[in-house]
Amino acid sequence: MTLSRRKFLQTSAATVAGLALGNTLLASDSKNSGLSGSSDAFRSLRPEPGARGFVSKAVEATIADVKTRIKDPKLAWMFENCFPNTLDTTVTFKLLNGTPDTFVITGDIHAMWLRDSSAQVWPYLSLITKDNDLKTMINGLIRRQAACICIDPYANAFNDGPTGSEWAKDLTAMKPELHERKWEIDSLCYTVRLAYHYWKITGDTSAFDAMWQKATQLIYQTFTEQQRKTDKGPYNFQRTTERQLDTLSNDGWGNPVNPVGLIVSSFRPSDDATTFGFLIPSNLFAVVSLRQLAELYTTVVGNRDFAAKCLALAREVENAVAQYGITERAGYGKVYAFETDGFGNHLCMDDANVPSLLALPYLGYGDAANPIYQNTRRLIWSKDNPYFFSGKVAEGIGGPHIGYDYIWPMSIIMRAMTSIDDNEIRWCVKTLRDTDGGTGFMHESFHKNDAAKFTRKWFAWANTLFGELIVKLVNSGKINLLSA
Repeated sequence: MTLSRRKFLQTSAATVAGLALGNTLLASDSKNSGLSGSSDAFRSLRPEPGARGFVSKAVEATIADVKTRIKDPKLAWMFENCFPNTLDTTVTFKLLNGTPDTFVITGDIHAMWLRDSSAQVWPYLSLITKDNDLKTMINGLIRRQAACICIDPYANAFNDGPTGSEWAKDLTAMKPELHERKWEIDSLCYTVRLAYHYWKITGDTSAFDAMWQKATQLIYQTFTEQQRKTDKGPYNFQRTTERQLDTLSNDGWGNPVNPVGLIVSSFRPSDDATTFGFLIPSNLFAVVSLRQLAELYTTVVGNRDFAAKCLALAREVENAVAQYGITERAGYGKVYAFETDGFGNHLCMDDANVPSLLALPYLGYGDAANPIYQNTRRLIWSKDNPYFFSGKVAEGIGGPHIGYDYIWPMSIIMRAMTSIDDNEIRWCVKTLRDTDGGTGFMHESFHKNDAAKFTRKWFAWANTLFGELIVKLVNSGKINLLSA
């Protein structure tokens, strides 16, 4: 079955029974529901060892260690299911002419998003000095992402070869290697984030070859093209669709922007079209990425001229955010807008997908204690954010991708990741534990009044991100917060 992010699977705990989750079968009996009190209530839902896509000894050791330290049996069970889900079900690794090559699907969509694939393996980076096979696999993903960017820096998702796509008829410069061609700043930022931190952890520069350098220079070129200082740039996009946010207005160019130094992102990390083209969390993510590229080009590549260009663009974008991307809101003070057009219009909201305003410290921009960030955080986790939902089972942030009343676990995870309040973190952990719909996994979203109504039964990014949160709390000495 071919799925897109807009053709999500909405299901319930009752209908989940008997559906395949990667290589795992979710049984309908109470022993596997996670709701029974029997000794078999929390039996592992991972694929059998021989059916797992990629096995890491360091990840397996981490699972064994962390499980013994979590006293809450359901939370330990969910961690065991979720943390390795990317490796278990989404990774294809091979050597291509002796060079590592890695393709990572999102889960129920058989395509590789630059964003998702980077985020899916991110929680394993801290383990790569303990597991050379894991290190080689991630090295292969850095190389594959560079190859994808060289095919088309404007694409967000790629096939494993020139197989074509259900979106081949989109009115844009589609190629058979592309699954989808929605221009999103964060797609390129995530590849830099992965490569940079891989290098910082390992010191390995083997992936930074001629293709990677070509790809990263295309990243800079694409960012500057989408500042739209002299023209609209080479990218436009239209789709025949009933969904307003699946296409762009004005013959595929989107709403007008004032060229003030910010970078247009035609689509959000949700793959929904932006309202005002300057998406602030993605622009600030670009600031981080450009500074990381500058360090890589100074230290590894030895191209100080290009490094200087990256730093200059980072300064320009950051200054433009300060001038055009911050607005005043009654009751909150100065806050970051979600989007702006440079003409003085601002959209004040947040979307659960990352990058988000909530996730800025997680992505390396600024300090969680920063007053503007804290003001923004209070705004977006309140009824003054139109995509904040509160119901019988939880509260959290959703977005127009799914719509009214559906909360994304990712927003609750990110609230915990960026919190400086232990009580807030404890609430997040308990809420995540109690809103799995009895499946033992995270989902794309769940209904605010009934967690058994959820979308995407197999969403590896959310699963692995949940595992990352648990590991972070254990490693930072906050194991007590897991006794929810």
